[in-house]
Amino acid sequence: MLELLDDSIGAEALYRSVKVHSENEDIVIDETEVDATELHYRQLIPLLRQQSLGADGITLCLADFVNPKGDTIGLFATTCALMAQKGADPYESLMMQTLATRLAEAAAEKVDEETLMILETNKGIRPAVGYPSLPDLSINFLLNEMINMKSIGITLTENGAMNPPSSVSGLIIRHPAAHYFSIGRISEEQFKDYTRRRCLPPERMRQFLHAVLD
Repeated sequence: MLELLDDSIGAEALYRSVKVHSENEDIVIDETEVDATELHYRQLIPLLRQQSLGADGITLCLADFVNPKGDTIGLFATTCALMAQKGADPYESLMMQTLATRLAEAAAEKVDEETLMILETNKGIRPAVGYPSLPDLSINFLLNEMINMKSIGITLTENGAMNPPSSVSGLIIRHPAAHYFSIGRISEEQFKDYTRRRCLPPERMRQFLHAVLD
C-alpha cells in the first residue's frame, strides 16, 4: 500500500533543542522566553514520580535523567495526515490509519537518530506524551507553546489529544542510565503537588490524570 502512494505523501516533523536543568520533579527551561506583554517568565515541564518501587528498587521520574547543573533535551512532534479516500472499504481505511501511525512513529525515530550528533551521545530515551512515563496529555499544551505544532498541521483538542490522531509528541532525553518505565498509580498528595506545579485547577487536572489516580 505504501508503494501505491504518491511519493510526496509522508510524515512531517518538528524538533527543538533546549537548554534545561532539573529541580526535583521539574525540568526547567533555561532559555529566556518572552510572552506577549514582553515580561520574562519561567517555563518548566512538571513531571510525575513513581510511588511504588520500580524494577531497579527506586522510584523514578524523568527529571532524574536531566542534570540539575545544566543539560540539553529535545522537544519533538511528528504527524502523518494520510487518510483513506472517501468511500474506501473498512479494510483499506484501517490499513491507511495503521500506515499513517507507523509513518509518524518512523518520523519520530528519524528525528531521534538525527539528534544524536546535536546532543553528543547515543544513549537515551524518547518518552512520548500519553505513554506510561509521561501520562499527562496536558503536557502537549506546553510543548505546543514551545514548538508550534500547528506549523505541521497538528491541532489539539481541549483534552490535549492531537489531530490528526496519527501524531506523536514528546521529549528526547540523553543520559547513559535513562530507560523507559511506568509511573503507575499516584497518591492524592502527589496529585495536589503536581497540580500546583502544573498551574491548573484540580478539577481540570483530574481529567488528565484520572487513569493514574488512586
